[in-house]
Amino acid sequence: MAIEHYYHLCSKNIGAAAEIRCHDGRVYRGIIDRVDRRKVYIRPLPIGPRNQGMFLWGYGPTYGQGLVIGIALGAIATIAFLPFFGW
Repeated sequence: MAIEHYYHLCSKNIGAAAEIRCHDGRVYRGIIDRVDRRKVYIRPLPIGPRNQGMFLWGYGPTYGQGLVIGIALGAIATIAFLPFFGW
């Protein structure tokens, strides 16, 4: 798909949870933080055991600690928007 398509798609979904798969096989899951004409920036979702019995959105080892990953729009193969965080 065209870079312009991913730019508009990510721009409309800032703040949404997404899974981004790149052409090199890397997979990123996170909250779309911001987008510019070259990259989409995501905050990684918390990493931890599933079904801990309590759901604390926004708290975890990475989320909210300033870690933001920039992914080149040209490297994106697919984007899937995640409806919930409990997978």
